[in-house]
Amino acid sequence: MNNDMTQGNIARALTAFTVPLILSGVFQQLFNWVDAFIVGNVEGELALAGIGAVTSTYATFVMVIVGFTSGLSVLAAQRFGMGRTEELKYILSSFSLALGGIFLIVCGLGAVFVEQILVLLDTPENIFQSAETYLRLMFTGIPFLAVYNTYCAVLRGLGNSRAPFLSVLVCSVINVILDLAFVAGLRWGTAGAAIATVLSQIAMTVYLICYAAHRYPALRFGSLRTLFHWETAGNGTRFGLPPAVQSGTTSFGNIVLQRFMNGFGGQTVAAITTAYRVDTVLVLPIINFGSGVATMVAQNIGAGRPDRARQALKTGAAMIAGVSVFLTLLIILVGKYLIAMFGLTPESVEIGRQFFIRLGSFYVVYGLAMAVRGYLEGLGDMTFSGMAGIAASYAFAGVFGRMVIAYAEGFSWLVLLGLYLLRCVWKNRARAER
Repeated sequence: MNNDMTQGNIARALTAFTVPLILSGVFQQLFNWVDAFIVGNVEGELALAGIGAVTSTYATFVMVIVGFTSGLSVLAAQRFGMGRTEELKYILSSFSLALGGIFLIVCGLGAVFVEQILVLLDTPENIFQSAETYLRLMFTGIPFLAVYNTYCAVLRGLGNSRAPFLSVLVCSVINVILDLAFVAGLRWGTAGAAIATVLSQIAMTVYLICYAAHRYPALRFGSLRTLFHWETAGNGTRFGLPPAVQSGTTSFGNIVLQRFMNGFGGQTVAAITTAYRVDTVLVLPIINFGSGVATMVAQNIGAGRPDRARQALKTGAAMIAGVSVFLTLLIILVGKYLIAMFGLTPESVEIGRQFFIRLGSFYVVYGLAMAVRGYLEGLGDMTFSGMAGIAASYAFAGVFGRMVIAYAEGFSWLVLLGLYLLRCVWKNRARAER
């Protein structure tokens, strides 16, 4: 069902759109935890380490896709707000072909040169084989993810976040069942885990394609000559490329930060990586409310209602601030117990608790930054910084020691909020002068 966000109660519309997004992210993260639990307990620590050794590499490809299609979602929302729904089919077909084709080639090359990639990453010899097998197989699923996220982008532009949630739910259940069959049953090791993931990704993509074709006849592809629309491709690239570059840069920065953090010792690495695993789930409401603001603003700008778009920013910022305060209290009060669930020593749990106290204190700043960022993206301004966290980490290393990453991330959020607010003021003045 479409969610026309150009009318009605703003808070209610934002909530209806955002809750399925949050649930999608939570299910993805929780089922990823189940995957790790199955592989680690059945095949042992080395097999789990083999998967972990290539996670950042794989995630970089995924984040580039997610970043690009987040821009497509804003374009689709603007066109929906303008009533130009016929263009949505061109967005869908053009970028399903373009992104699917590009990542088919890139990931094909990646699969060929997996060994060289792992050598560059200085992968330990005792986990090299399991990492190589896992990454090579995982590359085969990325083109399907490109098509899936393109469909998600267009559906979310229509205000439909429920269908992507259902597709993730289907994927997650299938993934767990196949993990149990291939890893625990057939004992295929990391290869079984990768095959289970790829097959579930294919099922997720097919489900969403069939849903879109059935639910929205206007999204069905036409003749072969109209599958790729050059003007739409140009507009979509203008919207999608900046967030894709930012996401890719951030993902690469995570690899740099990981290597940097390794210098503080294994106990700190275990504590902070586990804390980040918990943090990834907790910040999903903040991130997805920001996406909701972007979609609502884009629809209203497309519909010629800039006043409602500004009201969406104010309402969204207030809602995100409230959620952020709640998450801050939650992570400070129960964060250490969540870390302890993963079997860490009391010393590591204490490191994680200290990390949460510092990072959680900046959640409100992060929430406000995501609200303003959503407003700017809804206006079509997709350019923003992705390197502040890396620069801050090295700048503050001597001052904050092993807590550097928490402070660096928090201060980078302050910088980003300042940049977004300045950009917002500048754009509003420019609009007023027209």
